[in-house]
Amino acid sequence: MINYIFGMFIIIGVVYSFLTGNSNAMNDSLISSGSIAIEMVVKMIPLLCLWLGVMKIAEESGLLKKISILLSKIIHPLFPELKRGGEAISYIASNMAMNMLGLGNAATPFGLKAMDSMQKENSKKDTATRSMITFLVLNTASITLIPTTVISFRNLNHSKNPTEIIGACLIATILSCLIGLILDRIFCYIWRKKYD
Repeated sequence: MINYIFGMFIIIGVVYSFLTGNSNAMNDSLISSGSIAIEMVVKMIPLLCLWLGVMKIAEESGLLKKISILLSKIIHPLFPELKRGGEAISYIASNMAMNMLGLGNAATPFGLKAMDSMQKENSKKDTATRSMITFLVLNTASITLIPTTVISFRNLNHSKNPTEIIGACLIATILSCLIGLILDRIFCYIWRKKYD
């Protein structure tokens, strides 16, 4: 669906540029934006390598496992359908730990493994379980303690204080996570009442 939306934006932009006589500006923008994107990726690679390296050290040292065990005790009430200490809970906890450190790219494999693990236990393969929906909400609106990607972007754009965003990100992500979980519970209650 998102491909169609972006495709429509591109078509509308091209048609509009021809109708208004700004096709040269569009060509200049396309060429310059490509080089800017490549430059940004090249600058981001060392920062991402640094943080992924830190995460690898945390994983090898057992720190990530300890964080996951701690988080699994906290998050188990959100997923009562899942077995305590099970594979899915471990993957969910690892995903949350990565998201808390602002490493969404590193969190994605754990998220996919968590969904795959929950799908194995799903009796209705064509319908998402309550735990799957809750995890999707939690993953999308996760609490971020250190927004490493945002800090990296701010640093690349020569911000005087790239880390000043931490407080605002923490407040925003806590609120989004709480509101997401509250809405998840409300819709779960309505759905059960309607279909049970």
